[in-house]
Amino acid sequence: METIYLDTHVVVWLYQKELDKFSATALRLLEESELIISAMVVLELEFLYEIGRLKYNAKEIISELAQTIELRVCDEKFSTITYSSLNLKWTRDPFDRIIVSNAKINNAMLISKDKNILANYEKATW
Repeated sequence: METIYLDTHVVVWLYQKELDKFSATALRLLEESELIISAMVVLELEFLYEIGRLKYNAKEIISELAQTIELRVCDEKFSTITYSSLNLKWTRDPFDRIIVSNAKINNAMLISKDKNILANYEKATW
């Protein structure tokens, strides 16, 4: 089974059961793959909760998805991810840099609808 990383908005839509927001390709990959997220997704979810963009905090979201779809958080060393992210000069967004770097060092696909990620990470898909 292939391991696929998920971008933050993908996690939010899965939690909110908004499957109509996904492409056919993304839905197929979600069904067929082991789903994993960077720890940075957890932090970004919490930031979105703190500023009122999400109704539920990161722990609630991740806990629910871990139980329902077996989502797990990658345990790769943060220092390894961070040093790898230094090469991703196409974005100033620290969340995107770490999320992409985490997938990249594991040579994994990343499901994202973000146009900048899709244009710059060869294994990003929507």
